[in-house]
Amino acid sequence: METEITSPESFHVAAPVPAGVSAPPAAVGAVGAVAGVGADGSVAPDSWSVAGASLGSRLFLGTSHYPSPQVLAQAAQASGAQVFTVGLRRLQPESGGGQAFWQRIRALGGHLLPNTAGCHGAQQAVNLARMARELFGTRWIKLEVIGDDYTLQPDPFGTLEAATVLAAEGFSVFAYTTDDLVLARRLLDAGVAAVMPWAAPIGSGRGPQNLQALRTLRERLPDAVLVCDAGLGRPSHAAQVMEIGFDAVLLNTAVAEAADPVRMAAAFGAAVRAGRDGFLAGIMPERDTAQASTPTVGMPFWHEAQRASGARAGESS
Repeated sequence: METEITSPESFHVAAPVPAGVSAPPAAVGAVGAVAGVGADGSVAPDSWSVAGASLGSRLFLGTSHYPSPQVLAQAAQASGAQVFTVGLRRLQPESGGGQAFWQRIRALGGHLLPNTAGCHGAQQAVNLARMARELFGTRWIKLEVIGDDYTLQPDPFGTLEAATVLAAEGFSVFAYTTDDLVLARRLLDAGVAAVMPWAAPIGSGRGPQNLQALRTLRERLPDAVLVCDAGLGRPSHAAQVMEIGFDAVLLNTAVAEAADPVRMAAAFGAAVRAGRDGFLAGIMPERDTAQASTPTVGMPFWHEAQRASGARAGESS
């Protein structure tokens, strides 16, 4: 192809991302000494890295179904996302299709994450990943091997087979999967860069259907890069998974099919940051019973007098 496509390593936002907090905060030590908070009370930037890239945003954004390329560009900017996914099969790269669209994606800035959406077998996904590497000069690939046409549930066996081959060939594999812990472990053993469990079926907008399973993944795989992918419909859904410690979220339909995609993109960007900040801040434990937020020690004297008066009335009765 005559069009030069840059690699993810050179296809990035030029502004450097300052180092910051990338793990849950430590316990409070000296007064005011909380991890991620400066002496002046400012919150440190929360940069992180995946597959050799340093990122300041924890929102990955899909690029399909937008009303127009202009709306896509505006939504991308409003979201603050730095990673953009693009499905190769629908662009028919083998026949030279999609060049104009690729140029629009390139103009967004950030990192390009080609995906194998629509593949129904391991070998098909591997072949498409190799094609993406040639077209874009990139080792990054979002691996999707679909096992059921109705739910679009990933095929665990085909996904693991393709991931094993691609990781051995030097790809940075972002593996779309279910919330199964054993499969996630096998994918990590195969060498994937990130495990991307779904919250709900693709495009459903239902939000996390099994938040406890996602929480278990985070707890049992503390060092893995976990990106929640698929099924998020509301900004609050994104905040939920970020609050339990996920590294990032990926979404497309929730923004592209919103009545106002640009405003929705900004809302998701804010929700991801809020959820991450909540996780870093340390969310209070849930309790089965009420607990007064106002202590009784030091209660104003008129409350004490009222209590004493009530006690005397009870004795006289």
